[in-house]
Amino acid sequence: MKKIKITAPATVANLVCGFDILGMALNDPKDEMQLTLLDEPVINIKHTDDYGLSEIPEQNVAGVALHALIEAYPKPIGFDVRIHKTIMPGSGLGSSAASSAGAVVAANKLLDGYFTNEQLVQFAMNGEKLASGVKHADNISPCIYGGVTLIRSIHPLDIIPLHSPPIFVTVVHPQIEVKTSDSRQIIRKEVALKDAIKQWGNIAGLVTGFLKEDYDLIGRSLEDVIIEPVRSILIPGFADIKKQCKEAGAMGGGISGSGPSVFMFNKDEKTANEIKNIMENVYTKLGVDFRCYVTTVNKQGVQIMTNDR
Repeated sequence: MKKIKITAPATVANLVCGFDILGMALNDPKDEMQLTLLDEPVINIKHTDDYGLSEIPEQNVAGVALHALIEAYPKPIGFDVRIHKTIMPGSGLGSSAASSAGAVVAANKLLDGYFTNEQLVQFAMNGEKLASGVKHADNISPCIYGGVTLIRSIHPLDIIPLHSPPIFVTVVHPQIEVKTSDSRQIIRKEVALKDAIKQWGNIAGLVTGFLKEDYDLIGRSLEDVIIEPVRSILIPGFADIKKQCKEAGAMGGGISGSGPSVFMFNKDEKTANEIKNIMENVYTKLGVDFRCYVTTVNKQGVQIMTNDR
């Protein structure tokens, strides 16, 4: 196989209380990528979207992720890469992770699965470092593994795929940009012990809620007393959305990744669409452009669309 086309899903990192350790893949939105295997160690990148991202491999998250993969492969290889993004950079929906993870998963398919998923995460994390200055896997892991993942440790890398019950996810992306690198700068460096204890309880409760399919426990655990109070000031309308959505029957939710997107978990599609209307009304009144999605958990992660031999 010399050419492959894949889709790479958007992801919600942190899942409110699990900063840098929890992530979930979504069925919508998603990017499309096409990779062609070359017999020489070069990387050519072409974007067919309008986001103005660099096509220089060393300055592109897919390029640096592929470079790490190429260095680990025993034979000289390269890739021609075409990327069409619909996950807007700076949206908080794992745009850089979709490019990084999509590139290495597609490359590995062309190499007949030479690398493990864990190795692919390691390669793709180089893209996250380029984008945010920090190697983190909370978007990369669900993008590659699908579903919900727990990153128990980065050094050494220890990824645990989690069971997730049927959940409808409503996401609103106000059309402003919040860079992950900037949003990390405002996070408190020290945390009170009482806040840490509460956060640990919520993380354990959320993971247990997923495993037991206990929607009430999931809802009670979607609370962040450390990161959200600081980052939410960067997101217009956040407090109104969270209050109104929970009153309307959402299980709970919060900031997707570093923002500005906001997500809410719902037990059924009817509620998810009602939550969508609330989100749209809030941003319409604020005069802020937005995109809204009603979607579900993507259990497969990066998926093959077509391939040519």
